[in-house]
Amino acid sequence: MSFSGLNFITMFGSAGFIVKFVLLLLLFFSIVSWTIIIIKYRYLKKALNQSVLFTDFFWKNKDFSKAFTKSKQFYGSPVSRVFRSAYLELKKLNRAGVAEAEHSSHETNKEADAFNASINGIAAIKRTLRRAINTETTKMTRSVPFLATTGNTAPFIGLFGTVWGIMNSFHDIGAKGSANLAVVAPGISEALVATAAGLAAAIPAVIAFNYFTQKIRVIESELQSFSTDLLNIIERDILR
Repeated sequence: MSFSGLNFITMFGSAGFIVKFVLLLLLFFSIVSWTIIIIKYRYLKKALNQSVLFTDFFWKNKDFSKAFTKSKQFYGSPVSRVFRSAYLELKKLNRAGVAEAEHSSHETNKEADAFNASINGIAAIKRTLRRAINTETTKMTRSVPFLATTGNTAPFIGLFGTVWGIMNSFHDIGAKGSANLAVVAPGISEALVATAAGLAAAIPAVIAFNYFTQKIRVIESELQSFSTDLLNIIERDILR
């Protein structure tokens, strides 16, 4: 592999043990980072697109049963998964409310039980929504911090390899007693490859980290807005 007359394979072969280790470590960081970038890009793209489609369908129909059935088609949407969690909790609360109503004999007891069930039901759905949002946020942010780690550490790892390589080059110069350009240049150029490799691993990782962070914030905002509106609908029209 060569670029502008530079043969990186030859440079790697002639480099010292520490520089080789640094380059292999940076290669690992780069491969893992690009794997995360590809997987996370596809995941967040699908999450955004399907969340928009599901949200549009929900607000056009406002039918919970139809929305629940439709949400199964949008398996990549965090919003649809949050809605399903809330819907299942609501169904469970409704079944529990019917069972309590059947056991209540007095009218005053029925009214009190209905009020208490409404308050407890709203609190339960709030907890369900909060847990569902936390779960979706964890899924979206998983592996993304590795990109930040790569962006922060890869340049320093590469710099360490460069400094070590230059130290060895000057040591060889002192041992040979010659300091002409033909002796100095190859060792220094091999050492500088480590810095270039560090930057090559760090730059895409930093760009991807900032991009994914912004997309995750958009989806989180959508989740919060949707859950608030959904809770208002449930509180106003269903549990009251």
